[in-house]
Amino acid sequence: MELRLDGLSVVTDGRSLVRDLSLEVGSGQVVGLVGPNGSGKSTALRCVYRALRPTSGTVLAGEEDLLRLPARHGARLVAAMTQDGSVDLDFTVEEVVALGRAPHLQGNQALSARERALCARAMDRLDIRHLARRGVLTLSGGERQRVLLARALVQEPEILVLDEPTNHLDVRHQVRLLAHLRGAGPTVLVVLHDLNLAAAACDRIGVLSEGRLVAGGTPRQVLTTDLVRDVFGVEATVVAHPLTGDPQLLYALATAPLAPAPENP
Repeated sequence: MELRLDGLSVVTDGRSLVRDLSLEVGSGQVVGLVGPNGSGKSTALRCVYRALRPTSGTVLAGEEDLLRLPARHGARLVAAMTQDGSVDLDFTVEEVVALGRAPHLQGNQALSARERALCARAMDRLDIRHLARRGVLTLSGGERQRVLLARALVQEPEILVLDEPTNHLDVRHQVRLLAHLRGAGPTVLVVLHDLNLAAAACDRIGVLSEGRLVAGGTPRQVLTTDLVRDVFGVEATVVAHPLTGDPQLLYALATAPLAPAPENP
């Protein structure tokens, strides 16, 4: 299902957080949003999963205005994993994952055999099956992150929205998680801070700065030395990955010469 943000703007307390943002995510594509802290990435995502109503503009899932849909219908179309996603009660991992089926159930309806198998597959994919009987409050931040993504996947959404999903994850699970996104089925809009991971995982990238979309296109088109300097304020050399050809950034750390040690009197 295609996702389209059309002229999206968010103004809070007289401050523009997102300014006239238009972005298309084709059916089944993975599109990344990148940009400095405070550039409006998470605010834009909140409008997609309906935690925030934009000041102006629309969010369309196919031809449907997400902001006008009944809550249950919207929850069947869009699943989200947020930066501040948390579970306050000490449910077990398998109980939390099963909560992803809530939009599809009526009242206290039990999970079907198919739904139980769906939960098991999601836990296998995210490498958390061995944690199924553990309480989520006993997990590390990275383990809990994978549990919340499994919950989003069993929702079987048409559109998956992820806000910094690699936070707290070790390198192995960062790579494994992002590899699942490609060809996973849902249309994916994801915020990432690691530009190299974004280049490897995303079909297209949108760059936000001060609430505006300043660049958009394939990773090769977008991730240039000039853009990284202008938007992020750092120097980087862009090289092609030797196996995939994806652009990879090599950062030059600015260093100042050490001050000479004071002479002994």
